[in-house]
Amino acid sequence: MGVPKFYRWISERYPCLSEVVKEFQLPEFDNLYLDMNGVVHTCSHPEDDNPHFRITEEQIFKDICHYIEFLFRMIKPRKVFFMAIDGVAPRAKMNQQRGRRFRSAREAEELIKKAQEKGETLPTEKRFDSNCITPGTPFMVRLQDHLKYFVVNKVTHDPLWQGPQIILSGHETPGEGEHKVMDFIRYSRSQPGHDPNTRHCLYGLDADLIMLGLTSHEPHFALLREEVRFGGKKDRNRRPSTPEETTFHLLHLSLMREYLDYEFSALKTTLPFEYDMERIIDDWILMGFLVGNDFIPHLPHLHIHHDALPLLWKNYMEILPTLDGYLNEGGRLNLRRFEKYLGGLAKFDREQFSDQYVDMKYLEGKRGGASQGKRGAPPSASGGKRNGPSSQSKKGGKGNNPFAVLEGFGNMDEEYNKQGRENGQLEARAASFPNNADDTSDEDDYDTFDDEFSAHKRDYYITKMGYENVTPEVLRDQAYQYVRAIQWILLYYYEGVQSWSWYYPHHYAPYISDVRDFAGINLTYEMSEPFKPFEQLMAVLPAASKDFLPAPLQELMTNENSPVNDYYPVNFKTDLNGKQQDWEAVVLIPFIDEHRLLGAMRTKEPELTQEERQRNSHGPCYLYQHSPESQGTYPSSMPGTFPDIAASHAKVCAIPKFHFCLPPDQLCRGLMPGTKLDVYFPGFPTLKHIPHDHRLEKRGVKVFQMNSRGFNTILKIKDLPERSLGEIANELLGQTTWVGWPHLHEAKVYAVADEKFRIELEEQHKKGQAAPVVSWNRKELAKHETDVLYKDASSIKEK
Repeated sequence: MGVPKFYRWISERYPCLSEVVKEFQLPEFDNLYLDMNGVVHTCSHPEDDNPHFRITEEQIFKDICHYIEFLFRMIKPRKVFFMAIDGVAPRAKMNQQRGRRFRSAREAEELIKKAQEKGETLPTEKRFDSNCITPGTPFMVRLQDHLKYFVVNKVTHDPLWQGPQIILSGHETPGEGEHKVMDFIRYSRSQPGHDPNTRHCLYGLDADLIMLGLTSHEPHFALLREEVRFGGKKDRNRRPSTPEETTFHLLHLSLMREYLDYEFSALKTTLPFEYDMERIIDDWILMGFLVGNDFIPHLPHLHIHHDALPLLWKNYMEILPTLDGYLNEGGRLNLRRFEKYLGGLAKFDREQFSDQYVDMKYLEGKRGGASQGKRGAPPSASGGKRNGPSSQSKKGGKGNNPFAVLEGFGNMDEEYNKQGRENGQLEARAASFPNNADDTSDEDDYDTFDDEFSAHKRDYYITKMGYENVTPEVLRDQAYQYVRAIQWILLYYYEGVQSWSWYYPHHYAPYISDVRDFAGINLTYEMSEPFKPFEQLMAVLPAASKDFLPAPLQELMTNENSPVNDYYPVNFKTDLNGKQQDWEAVVLIPFIDEHRLLGAMRTKEPELTQEERQRNSHGPCYLYQHSPESQGTYPSSMPGTFPDIAASHAKVCAIPKFHFCLPPDQLCRGLMPGTKLDVYFPGFPTLKHIPHDHRLEKRGVKVFQMNSRGFNTILKIKDLPERSLGEIANELLGQTTWVGWPHLHEAKVYAVADEKFRIELEEQHKKGQAAPVVSWNRKELAKHETDVLYKDASSIKEK
């Protein structure tokens, strides 16, 4: 699951979160988890913007296994190595998967078309369609067979793989990869003898792994991922060809916890109840859902790149002291408190509309007053023609728009709006508005604002969501569906899947000010069953990728008489909806009606072969452990390319598909008893070692090769008592210490220096003596040496 822009934004806000992985400076980890889909995508289609690129399946499999082997060698897990590939996802995720795959197919077709229009000769071999990386396709079946072979081979022949337990959860086992990992972590925490100070490393590309890791309340937790290069789609698609050429980063959740403690430190003196960092973290995770994710769209105007997160946090710090407890109770929404939190946030809707409204009135005045008599609603949220007041209950009606001269104003240049706000022009216009030539009273103007704000929101629901009439019942349902979505996601994060069939039934979210009066609603979910692999393929694939399905099912996509033909449009619209990049746009394709789709598929089931029926089923995950006794011959996954394993020493145990999923009453929530927070585990950084202050400043800190534009948390080391060079040499020279705060690494001090002198150790080996004679050598620095020292000191201080 992804949260667009979140990873970069949070890395700018907290610049010390991540560190570049360097050989011999990695912490010791107990468990390594791979969210495998990132590896599969990286190795199978590394050049998305190159229509000439071709790669064989054999090479893909070799590259995937090499990547896994590289990551394993890098981390060297001591106890558990867990590889998780996406299985069938909950319906809530399929809407996003469906949009992504439809867009991917269209982009590939457009790329090929452009190349052909330029006269380029494309290879005759078929291009790799990344949509095949979906459970139940022939590609995924072959990949799973090869991964089983690969693991058996490694456990048999590689001593490093013979210590930890190896678990492979493939595409046959239902669930998203990262959530299967979290099921395992929750299961492990519930077992007798679990070590509360287990050191976890999770590899994956999705930004929401930060939130998932924090839900575990396991403080010794790091995320491993490739270095991200930002700056447009071409930069995102430019990937190193091998893991050896890749720069990896470790993001430390131990530091994330401490940064969040700083972020919300003001609450320590304002709360009427106990300040609990673990509960603050839970509420922080909840607030992150409001900017949108793979399961629900963002609330209107709440965009990360417009600093939505600080807005949510500021509102939280204002509202929480007025409540009697926290919002998120271990994954369960306290509806009464959450309603009050959203009530405080609702004023943001009015502030956002106020900017548009004041600009609109300003232009109206400049253009001679386009409106006469009763005012209509302002320009639509979509920027196109809106329904006039007289036709708003009729879907698609245009009516008369008294602000026709201002059509499209809602999409006016963002920079103009920004400059206007920075220069105070909009505030000045707002202040002067009641005294304009209209000669209306303040009360009349307030009523007009409220009327037009309501009309603006009504227009949003009609033009964006397709309602014919916006009634109180519609708004109540919008609030109910949205809060129901938030609760489902919370439970998914904290307990696992609560319903395989539930999904959010809209492309857009309601206005914050309309999510109200829900404190008394009952939120229950029907667990149901996960889709079968072919059912998910039919639900998420476009017709362009039909070849991954059996021929009888392909007909349902392409035959114009098919009862579900309308689910597979060739042409469809997208809506940026306030976002900046095409890949962030809403893909406007119809939602799948489960009963209608499965009913159509049942008519084709008798035509499936036995092999296809097998492909269309769920399966277990597998535990591999080294055995000194031979387990017999293990057959090759690709005869003629890879040899049989003559004497396998890997003992394989099948684990039922939902074995790691526990009922809520068996889960251990919060910090485990015995967790050590104040003990330094080498490689797991903490800010606590050096006295310092913290403050937010716009310092342009360089993050991912680019200067940040937003606020950075700056850590200012407090003044330490001055000591002479000799005193420091007496304490540290020849000793082991820790350097590079806060990412501490062990080092031996061989020299100390100031702007004038350098004192270093000298070892002399004398004949007949076992140990060398150690002495100090003090020398005066030359000017060029002083210049180098100043440069190094300045660099360290800046960092």
